[in-house]
Amino acid sequence: MNTPANLKYTENHEWANVEGNRVTVGITDFAQHELGDIVFVELPNEGDELEAGEAFGNVESVKTVSELYAPVSGKVIAVNSALIDDPAKVNESPYGDGWMIVVEISDSSQLDGLWSAETYSEKTGG
Repeated sequence: MNTPANLKYTENHEWANVEGNRVTVGITDFAQHELGDIVFVELPNEGDELEAGEAFGNVESVKTVSELYAPVSGKVIAVNSALIDDPAKVNESPYGDGWMIVVEISDSSQLDGLWSAETYSEKTGG
């Protein structure tokens, strides 16, 4: 599985790309592989406030529906609306075109609780 070293990870299989006070969020290559073909993505709206560890949306695959959990608290400042029309982008490019939301982080200390790529790989057997 692809686990980029520059990202942070959650135990729920979300990735976080930290750039200043903005965090881009998506699901990992491991998660999209386990889910199978993704057919629907439900995401929050711009302006929504998220709490770390709480659900912010879900992905539906041919196998199951899985909730998405916020890796950090903050305000949603961008949503990848392209996933509404083409949810398969999550399978095709989970770390690229398959990104889901951008959050303006409200508490940067929460980043310390996220896993490194090495830890995530150890936990998932990847």
